[in-house]
Amino acid sequence: MTVPGRCGERGARTFGEWIVKRVLFFLLAAMLGVLPGIANAWWQNDWSYRKAITIDASPKGANLAESAGRVPLLIRLHSGNFQFDGLADNGADIRFVAADDKTPLNYHVEQYDPVLGVALIWVDVPKMPAGAAESIWMYYGNKKAPDGGKPADTFDADYTLVYHFNGAPGTPPKDATAYANNAQNATSRAIEDGIVGKGARFDGNASLTLPASPSLNVPAGGSFTFSAWVKPAALAPNTLLYSRRDGANALLIGLDNGVPFAQVDGAAGSAAPVRTPTAAPLAANQWAYLAVTADGKNLTVYVNGKQAAQVAAVLPALNGAATVGADAAGAPAGFAAYNGALDELRLSKIARTPAALALDALAQGSESKLVAYGADEKQSGFGFGYFGVIVQSVTVDAWVVITILLGMALVSWVVMWTKARYVGTVDKANQYFVQRFREVAGRHLVGLAHVDEASADGRRLYQSSLYRLYKAGVHEIHSRVDGNGRTVITSESIEAIRASMDATLVRENQRLSKSMVLLTIAISGGPFLGLLGTVVGVMITFAAIAAAGDVNVNAIAPGIAAALLATVTGLFVAIPALFGYNYLLIRNKNVTANMQVFVDEFVTRLAEAHRTPDHAVLAD
Repeated sequence: MTVPGRCGERGARTFGEWIVKRVLFFLLAAMLGVLPGIANAWWQNDWSYRKAITIDASPKGANLAESAGRVPLLIRLHSGNFQFDGLADNGADIRFVAADDKTPLNYHVEQYDPVLGVALIWVDVPKMPAGAAESIWMYYGNKKAPDGGKPADTFDADYTLVYHFNGAPGTPPKDATAYANNAQNATSRAIEDGIVGKGARFDGNASLTLPASPSLNVPAGGSFTFSAWVKPAALAPNTLLYSRRDGANALLIGLDNGVPFAQVDGAAGSAAPVRTPTAAPLAANQWAYLAVTADGKNLTVYVNGKQAAQVAAVLPALNGAATVGADAAGAPAGFAAYNGALDELRLSKIARTPAALALDALAQGSESKLVAYGADEKQSGFGFGYFGVIVQSVTVDAWVVITILLGMALVSWVVMWTKARYVGTVDKANQYFVQRFREVAGRHLVGLAHVDEASADGRRLYQSSLYRLYKAGVHEIHSRVDGNGRTVITSESIEAIRASMDATLVRENQRLSKSMVLLTIAISGGPFLGLLGTVVGVMITFAAIAAAGDVNVNAIAPGIAAALLATVTGLFVAIPALFGYNYLLIRNKNVTANMQVFVDEFVTRLAEAHRTPDHAVLAD
């Protein structure tokens, strides 16, 4: 093997070792991200993935000092905390399992749209933790699994009516409970921007009629809970959200110029209507959680989970049909229809506890700290860890940018490898040529011109850029032969020879600089392309969060971290390219300097070799 060949191989091997070290470093970093995700036993092997969901009632989370008992908990999935990869087309393979990784939890899907990256799921949590955090598991990745949603089992038997308003436009709202108390008409208009997915819009003329179902009957002195999210478009006197009349008896719930109220007509021991005292008014065009409970002693109004007003009152028997959004047909004048949006309407035959109402207001609102989404894990039991949270949250547009950047990185590495090998070979060959030139220059300036390229000496010399300059100069010398067969060198000839060697030097510099522009593109373009991916990713993350209505750190952080992965990838492209470019630039400058020195030395020795200014003869 020739000396330049060995040098090129050694340079390639050194660069290859550098690449291997970098790969090992990133594999180690990935493993460090994986290790925290080592998981417990798998629920069922038919499901390929699972996701940890933490219900955080600790002071760092929702700070719930009292347990709300059994509750239907809202799980908001969006592209900021979940990638919707590996699921069945309709999300039918989703399953929820308790913290013991054995007990399945009832659930049902209100909305599932993998294109928009939004899913709203209600999970039946048997007992909410108080002052502590507890995790449940969401399993997915079994496309053969049947739909596991059970709406009727998600809500306890004391819920008598639950409207999500998630049906097709123009259809009556359907009851999600086992009682099937579906609305009798569909005069309200469906909207897409409810507090939880879709909602209903009342224009001051429309109303919903509830069925006169035995399950909705309220006995005298009985308990009752009404709850709903409301967004009044205008504040007007005595607008009704809920009206239940049975002869002279009535339960009326509404807003009086924005002030929430509950009124009972026919209450035991009172001939006049009993209304809750004045409370702080609701703001127009803002969502608020309104609840009213009757426990057989008091009638209490709650706003956003906090008690707003209370009055001593006992409900009379109420067995007639109820109306939502207006008073019942044929009712006495004095109450107006509701103008605004309404979502997540619920009726119960018990008085829900203040803790349960506070939890509903917190969990269903758009700024909940109650639910945190963990890393996705594979069936093997090893999670993706923190790095997995980022990778799983990367959007399609960010993957496009990252793929382009990885392609740029690959190109830059190939350029650095080939250029490092080339310049190393040339440098070693130049050193060998200088040694050989010193041996012959004093005796015979053109003595190296006829070296056989196939010989060992020739293979070394022909890899040298200096030898190519030397050959260009010798060629010009041999082209200057007079009529007697002698080589005649004049002062003008020397300048012509220098010009020819300078032209060869320029071409050699071009060979040294070939493909170096790809490194400058990687250095300057990589970070900006990564920044573009980050900006677009952040925009999509915020858009998805706005669509899902879930605004909290746990929802934003994964999406932002995933978007920043594009910038990290851009830097990953640029930093090695920057180091490699500077290294190659110095090596190229050294080779160029040696070529410039050699041109001066060769021309000077040539000028010295001819004795007379105009008729010097260089013997060859």
